[in-house]
Amino acid sequence: MASPAADETYENSARAAWAGPGFVEFVALMALMMGLTAVTIDSFLPAFPAIQRDFAVADPNRLQLLVYVYMLGFGTAQLLYGPVSDGTGRRPALIVGIGIYLAGSVLAMLAPTFEVLLLARAIQGVGGAAGRVLAVAIVRDRYEGRDMARVMSFCMMVFLIVPILAPSIGGAVLLAGSWRLIFGLMLALALITLAWFGWRLPETLHPAFRRPVSARAIGSGIAVTVRTRTSFGYATALGLTTGCIMGYVGSAQAIFDTGLYHLGALFPVAFALIAGAMGVATLINARLVRRLGMRPLAHAGNLGLFVAACLQLALILAFAGRPPLWLLLTTLAACQFLMSFAMPNFNALAMEPLAAIAGTASSFIGFYTTLLAVFCGLLVGQSFDGTVIPLAVGYCALSGLSLAMVLWTERGRLFGTGP
Repeated sequence: MASPAADETYENSARAAWAGPGFVEFVALMALMMGLTAVTIDSFLPAFPAIQRDFAVADPNRLQLLVYVYMLGFGTAQLLYGPVSDGTGRRPALIVGIGIYLAGSVLAMLAPTFEVLLLARAIQGVGGAAGRVLAVAIVRDRYEGRDMARVMSFCMMVFLIVPILAPSIGGAVLLAGSWRLIFGLMLALALITLAWFGWRLPETLHPAFRRPVSARAIGSGIAVTVRTRTSFGYATALGLTTGCIMGYVGSAQAIFDTGLYHLGALFPVAFALIAGAMGVATLINARLVRRLGMRPLAHAGNLGLFVAACLQLALILAFAGRPPLWLLLTTLAACQFLMSFAMPNFNALAMEPLAAIAGTASSFIGFYTTLLAVFCGLLVGQSFDGTVIPLAVGYCALSGLSLAMVLWTERGRLFGTGP
């Protein structure tokens, strides 16, 4: 692990060299970089029936692959952007990533078959990974400790507000024309992100802290991350918790629209209510984290999520897997609310000890947590059987495993002191 002296030198150099936008604009840009992923996942969920019809997809569960293929490309590519940005700087790596995303968006707009659309989604994921990795690395370049957690909470709040609006926007686009226009919207947002970043944000990685781009340097950075108990433990907890969201996103259209509740045009409303609970929680977290610290909030959120998930499972089983809509919305919103105290703090805690290798660490943590989340979410989503029992079991199991990982990381102690 990098020495405390190296970390202090890194922080002082980063602060002294800063000549970029103010706090609000900085947070907004980082949130947009991260939020592009949410738009890419959620805005086209209402288009599943149209895509199924246009490409004659027999199994509706196969449409979930449009989410998971994107996330696989997104997760795998994260392993490269951080180390490359540690050597070349954050700006060149992000510009290349957005270029790849733009190519995937164009291919999606023109896709002649479902298989080509899956390929386009994977390419979008490879490009979209740049925003996620480099936003975290840039925040780590600029902030540390509770200040970093505060910035990440504001970014996550905007990131989580996007899903409230994205399905409705996608639905509105569908009213105006083909589902292909939704990918045109993604193309436009990526161009806005590229222009804003290129115009306003200077390079945040100090030249003195650039690392060689080599397999040895990457391997060394990954080894440091894995050997750092706090980083690996909280990254694993983050991946398991995110698996709950991936299972929910993959199943949402089938649960609320085509497979169970048949909400039709009201599907985006149900989706927005649940996403809204997450937005409220991240705003509260951002206000509390500097006073209470990351660990107490993260631990309380994870423990509360596990209890809420167990209660949700019991209630859903009492209704044989088909609870009243209001009950499902209430329990899911409660779970997402509590989850949102854990996730941004898990991310910040995992990155906290790794300032001197922020790019490589952000890459590996993003790669590891995304693939873990996709694997868990795929298991949950593909288990959909016309009831919400698989989703409830997934929430209960994954939140319990996440809590166990936090206990391992903290050697059996919760709510400890520290950042």
